[in-house]
Amino acid sequence: MAAFNKFEVPMENLAEKVHDFDLDLLKIYLSNTAPVATNQVKADIAEIAAGNGYTAGGADATAATSRTGGTLSVTGVDITWTASGGSIGPFRYAILYNDTPTTPTDPLIGWWDYGSSITLNTGESFTVDLGTSLFTLV
Repeated sequence: MAAFNKFEVPMENLAEKVHDFDLDLLKIYLSNTAPVATNQVKADIAEIAAGNGYTAGGADATAATSRTGGTLSVTGVDITWTASGGSIGPFRYAILYNDTPTTPTDPLIGWWDYGSSITLNTGESFTVDLGTSLFTLV
C-alpha cells in the first residue's frame, strides 16, 4: 500500500471552517502530475482524461469520522477503477480532495504516490486501498 502524504493547507483550512470531514464529499482522483506539498486546490494538479471507466473528478471516498480520546480518524471506502473499452492512464498519484467547499473550490487534502506510472488496459483494475483510515488528526 502506498503511503499517505498530506498537503500543507488542510490544517489552515480546518481553522478557517473550510472542511467538515464528516459531512463533506471527499473524493479521490488520478493524476500523472507530481503533487507538491504547497499545492492548495484540485486545479493545481492535472487530472487524467475521463473515459474507459474513469469519471472526471474521481470517485467518492464515502468519508466518515470517529474519535478515540484526542485522536480523530477519517475513514473511507477503497476505490476501484476498472478499464473498459480502452485504457485508463497513465497515472502515478491518487489525490484526495474536498469537493464540497466553494471558497476555496476543491481544496486538496493529501495524496498517495504509487512509485511509477500505471496504465490500465481493458479489463484491468486498480484499487486505492485506504487501509483502516484515510488519515488521523491528533
